[in-house]
Amino acid sequence: MQNPPKQYGVLSLPVIVGALGFFVDVYDLLLFSIIRKPSLESLHLSPEEVLSKGEIIISVQMIGLTVGGIIWGIMGDKKGRLSVLFGSIILYSIANIANGMVQTVPQYILMRLLAGIGLAGELGASITLVSEMLPKEKRGIAASVIAVVGVFGAITAFFVYQAFANWRLCFYIGGGMGLLLLLLRANIMESSMYDSVKASGVARGNFLMLFNKKERALRYLKGVLIGLPVWYAIGILVTFSDKFGHEFGIEGVEPGKAIMYQYWGIAFGDLSAGLLSNYLKSRKKALYTFFSLLTLFCILFFLQSGGRGNLQSMYALCTCLGFGAGFSVLYITMSAEQFGTNLRASTAISIPNVVRGILPLIILLHRGLRNATGSYVTGAWITGIIIIGMAYLAAHYTKESFSNEMDFLEQ
Repeated sequence: MQNPPKQYGVLSLPVIVGALGFFVDVYDLLLFSIIRKPSLESLHLSPEEVLSKGEIIISVQMIGLTVGGIIWGIMGDKKGRLSVLFGSIILYSIANIANGMVQTVPQYILMRLLAGIGLAGELGASITLVSEMLPKEKRGIAASVIAVVGVFGAITAFFVYQAFANWRLCFYIGGGMGLLLLLLRANIMESSMYDSVKASGVARGNFLMLFNKKERALRYLKGVLIGLPVWYAIGILVTFSDKFGHEFGIEGVEPGKAIMYQYWGIAFGDLSAGLLSNYLKSRKKALYTFFSLLTLFCILFFLQSGGRGNLQSMYALCTCLGFGAGFSVLYITMSAEQFGTNLRASTAISIPNVVRGILPLIILLHRGLRNATGSYVTGAWITGIIIIGMAYLAAHYTKESFSNEMDFLEQ
């Protein structure tokens, strides 16, 4: 097998195309959260139904991401990294366009399910491809470039909606951008490391291999647990920031604006996390730093209750929560580095999507705790303690992977 080609840099074509793909991915993924209220209100739902149906739709979308993560992961190892980059963008672009045509909640749910399946392949496949093409000194920074450009998709989604105030048009624009991106992908080459493994005839993309050895199964589980705080912050605290604002005595919070501010934070967080891990020569030390920051910002978020917060502090803390949750680039890169070439796409693609897919369980946990405690806010901070605590524990037992050579196999 060959070493990663040295000619690829952090601004090479694979990185640029991966970054633009993730941009469109995040645009679509967060678009529903941004236009949740106006789109459901236009379907003549009551305020209570907007909340309950919104939780169902975002949960179904996340389930689609989990299913898609497994499908595209297996395909990435069996058929190649490029097969995922092409297949996923076609599916979610078509689903996005169709989403702009829905007239009922069941249709909405179906389109978000299909879009979720399509969206699942983008980031993991891009980081897998880049990790195999770039030397170890550059792969973390390249992953940060992909993530930073990607998160601006959410910010763009917010401004597109502000500009047109038409949620259907927002879906059409997202689908159109995805189809245009197909043209750029025609010039991308397959990973030579993957081609070498493919030529060797070794078993590839056997998803069950992840669980046929205790050590490997635990390695996979720890990768999932490390990523959960990202979606606790995004899917609970910020997505439903209007509800938290009401509970805190802060009126006028717009979830779309809160998400936009959060993704400004995530953009700088992902860049900082990648640079910090490179400076420290350690993924784990950078991860602990961002866990600590996210914990601090969660505490400050809940301290807004009792009249201590206002609209400005809410949006500022949503930005801070985004910065603290900006370690997604770290745990996805770690997922690629922790597993051999014959299972790398299966893990790097499925782990972040399993994390996203667990969001419905986090929502259910929050719902159960808020019912048990009689408080929406108390249920949320107890949920946070559980989620972030598990992530700390998983990180503690995860091996450092910064200096890992990528050219190895899972037996």
